[in-house]
Parts: sequence; C-alpha cells; structure tokens
Amino acid sequence: MSRVTFEFNKNEDLYNLWETVSKKPLHGYDFSKNMPSNLVTAIRGLSFKKTKPIISKYYANLYASGLIEISLKASETAWKTVEKEYFRRMDALIGKKLSAKKLIARITIAPRCPYNPQQNSFMIPFHATIPQVLGTCGHELMHLYFHEHYFDKIEKEIGTEKAQAIKEAVTVLLNTNFVLLLFLKDKGYESHRELRAFILDEWKKDNNFDKVVEKCVEKLKSEKVK
Repeated sequence: MSRVTFEFNKNEDLYNLWETVSKKPLHGYDFSKNMPSNLVTAIRGLSFKKTKPIISKYYANLYASGLIEISLKASETAWKTVEKEYFRRMDALIGKKLSAKKLIARITIAPRCPYNPQQNSFMIPFHATIPQVLGTCGHELMHLYFHEHYFDKIEKEIGTEKAQAIKEAVTVLLNTNFVLLLFLKDKGYESHRELRAFILDEWKKDNNFDKVVEKCVEKLKSEKVK
C-alpha cells in the first residue's frame, strides 16, 4: 500500500488560490503572476471568506468537468511506480527516515504547491505534466524530511528566513540521484542559486547531508538572504 494518499479537497484548493494572491512573494518569486490577472485583481486585498465564492464561481466549469479527478488518478498511478525507490534513496541521501507512514498529496489548480509539516501533507499541480508532478512530490517530501530532522534546530541558530532558505536550497541534491527516477531536474528559486551551488560543492566532498547543513548554517550566519 502506498504511503502517499492522493486526494482533492475543494476548500483547501480555494484557500490555496486565495493565499497565492494574498501572501507576499516567496523567496523573491510572485506566484500570483501565473494566475488570471482579472481574478487576481478581483480578490487581492480581500479576506478568504469574501473571496471564496468569487474564486469558486470563476473555476466552476473546471471543478465540474471531472478533469481534476482524472489528473489526480494519473498522478497517483505514476507516483506508485517510483515511491518505494524514492524513499529508499532519500533515506540514504539524508541518512534519516521520515517517520510519518501516512502522507497526503492534495491536487491544486493554483500555480503554487505548499506543504504542511503538521499534517504531513503537500500539494501537487493540476496544470502539470506527470514528470512535473513527480518532481513536486519529491521536492515537497524532502521538505518534510528537513522539517522533521533539522528545521527547528537551525531556526533557533540563524532565524526563520535563513532556515527557510536552506530548506529550499538543499533540494538541489535531488539532481544528484533522482533525475532518472522522477524524470525532472529540480530548479529551485533564482534567489538561492549561489547557495544551491555551494551545497552541491559541499556534497561532493563526502556525501554527508548533516555536514552540508552545518556548512550552510555557518555560511548564512553572517550573510543576508533574499
């Protein structure tokens, strides 16, 4: 049985669409620019309660089409083919296991796929190819590993913003042994380009994830992050 359960929750999707417009740009990237401009204009600055019926009406035809469910099933089928090997490789890369036995992947029509370590859940894109979905699963699951084993500790040392930067940048290591499994390279944020290159260089020294994180913490203690 798969560790990752795939589902669609309309309310969660509507909230993600609203939050994509309402939150400030993440790591220098504004996800709302990938949403319909007329919808963005209509809901920006308003509460979720006020915008929920607006967003729901805007996407009513898509919600009723059955395409979301079809995409969800295809994503689930594709993930099952790589799941066991993904967790084997990620356990080996990090040197630690993800304790959660049940994880949730929720499909979203928003251009943004957040994760929730408290719920052991993450979102996957509806408007995407199968390799992009697999890449998103691999990327977001790596975030959950990082939150379980590293985030709280390094947040206390260098603050939330820098801890977030490391969490995002270490996904560059998906490009070392996962590309031929997920059929997609992990791109990351442009603002983390230098840090991602630094991580790859440190990784090549002895393939030790703990040491890579330690080096990142040392590096960012005296630096600003975007």
